[in-house]
Amino acid sequence: MCGRYAITLTPEILRTHFRYLEQPNFPPRYNIAPTQPVPVVTLRDGQRHFVLMRWGFVPGFVKDLKDFPLVINIRSETVEEKPSFRAAFIRRRGLMPADGFYEWHREGKTNTPYLLRRPSRAPFAFAALHETWSSPDGSEIDTVALVNTHANGLMAAIHHRSPVVLGEADYDAWLDPAATPKDLRALLKPPPDDFLDLMKIGTAVNKVANDNPEIQVPASDIEADTAAKPSADARGDGRKPRTRKSASQGAFDF
Repeated sequence: MCGRYAITLTPEILRTHFRYLEQPNFPPRYNIAPTQPVPVVTLRDGQRHFVLMRWGFVPGFVKDLKDFPLVINIRSETVEEKPSFRAAFIRRRGLMPADGFYEWHREGKTNTPYLLRRPSRAPFAFAALHETWSSPDGSEIDTVALVNTHANGLMAAIHHRSPVVLGEADYDAWLDPAATPKDLRALLKPPPDDFLDLMKIGTAVNKVANDNPEIQVPASDIEADTAAKPSADARGDGRKPRTRKSASQGAFDF
């Protein structure tokens, strides 16, 4: 499943691409994590709007957030059946803008992170469902989760699931309030294999606090840079090289 993603393009580029009315100004984000506020494009009165929502879907029937698991991904295979998501699937669909996302490939006890982006570096959208949750004290929180499905050929090399990634041609169809379940099901598929490219990166992305361009540096560049640095023994100072704890230790398995 997708547990981290990025929005690094300028607000002007995203507004032009998604055609929402608002003019938000926000900094680039390289490591967006669950429970954080994320932008969602919705359709209201025939116009697209930019809305910030909590990444973590909460159905309206939930009384206490502590009693409901954190839902950041919704399985496409059961979205029509489960009471938690059925109404949102019919009435409250949105687009989660992105220009990259991360997936981890598990091999034994090792989780290796990869970055997926469009070859052109253009933005895209996750198909998403949203819900406004009302707490017992009357306050409201707009919440959202992306929809995922089986992996395509590219993703299958590292993970068995893929977000439902939409290109520009599918935005209107996903947001259309008159869309039938049959229309929507046709969109719940992984992107074509050539829609995204895949790149192994370093483990800095494992830590949520790391939110900078360096986390998207190719692993090959990091390894080459590390190899080029002389060890303590090579410097002849008699000190042993320090051993650092891997950033992936204790990280979530997405």
